[in-house]
Amino acid sequence: MQFPDEVSADVTNRLRRLEGQIRGVQRMIDDGEDCHAVITQLSACKSALDRVSYRLIAGGMRHCATQPDGGIDVEELERLFVKLG
Repeated sequence: MQFPDEVSADVTNRLRRLEGQIRGVQRMIDDGEDCHAVITQLSACKSALDRVSYRLIAGGMRHCATQPDGGIDVEELERLFVKLG
């Protein structure tokens, strides 16, 4: 499934930031940080990943709505959206 360039670029940037967040959590664990702080950061990582997923789907849906022959399967997008829930 192809996504518009602006969606791909946005998602790539978000994933790079998330990668840094996860490395930070790994350092926190290695350094013996407080469990509450680690869990808080993990929760933030999970939320960020959810936002990445929603961004992909929303971008795909927008692309479908404006370009019906855009090559994105609407039924597949619906299945992916339900899978996130």
